[in-house]
Amino acid sequence: MKPVKMYTTQVCPFCLRAKALLKQRGVTEIEEVRIDLLPEQRQQMMALTGRRTVPQIFIGDTHVGGCDDLMALDQAGGLVPMLQN
Repeated sequence: MKPVKMYTTQVCPFCLRAKALLKQRGVTEIEEVRIDLLPEQRQQMMALTGRRTVPQIFIGDTHVGGCDDLMALDQAGGLVPMLQN
């Protein structure tokens, strides 16, 4: 399974929803980067994604986007294959 990296904050309900969906799809480990604890990581996240909001989710080297993007990918049937390839 490809590694999953997620930029998050502690109080983000969308982060919790995204983590729950990934766990439902078999992800056992998520590298979580807490931008509320590591503000310098927010700049890196924005440079990588062009976005300011969390979560920002990467599967392998691919930027999936935020929670809504992850949900849409799953509904289209693309999440599980992306995790496995």
